[in-house]
Amino acid sequence: MDTALEKRQVKRAYKIYAPAYDFVFDWIFRPGRAAAIRLLDVQRGQQILEVGIGTGLNLPLYPPHCRIVGIDLSEEMLEKAQEKVAELVLGNVTLKAMDATVMDFGDDEFDGAVATYTISAVPDPVGVLREMRRVVKPGGNIVLLNHFRSQRPVVGRLEDLVAPVCTRLGWKSNLPLEPLLEQVGLIPETSTKVNLFNGWRLIKCVNRK
Repeated sequence: MDTALEKRQVKRAYKIYAPAYDFVFDWIFRPGRAAAIRLLDVQRGQQILEVGIGTGLNLPLYPPHCRIVGIDLSEEMLEKAQEKVAELVLGNVTLKAMDATVMDFGDDEFDGAVATYTISAVPDPVGVLREMRRVVKPGGNIVLLNHFRSQRPVVGRLEDLVAPVCTRLGWKSNLPLEPLLEQVGLIPETSTKVNLFNGWRLIKCVNRK
């Protein structure tokens, strides 16, 4: 599918999802979110980038002694995140509408980066991960939490079959993990399964430039 068309579909889908997103996705995926933020191992004074921050469900999970910059393609989702920033009085959070494949940040600007339930929703996951590597300092943690294509043959084929429908709904059901990381030069330091039925993978990589 054309990348520009897919971006429009993603923006359209999440404009629809925004009002009910927290109600549907908060409690089911909360264990993975909490584990992802812990895995970042945020130190005092660090600046962390969250790619695909959505409605800001991760915001209460960060320690108060760091600075958070959250970006998302969907302005409607960011409006919900801004409401949380105001409600929680989070003066250490900055939100920006941005295409994660062309980030408006300098090289090595962040101490770490995280993307939860995001990589399969973006039209160009390779481009996003390359940008994450670019803006994170050498030795910084890059944490990914996502559903990836199953390594079980039958399940994997089913995910392939439903992929066209899922893409129109705003995410990829059959994104393979290992080839993706190889393309951008990321090597998992840790890899665990989380959430309901262990259907999601939590990956930590160190940005070895």
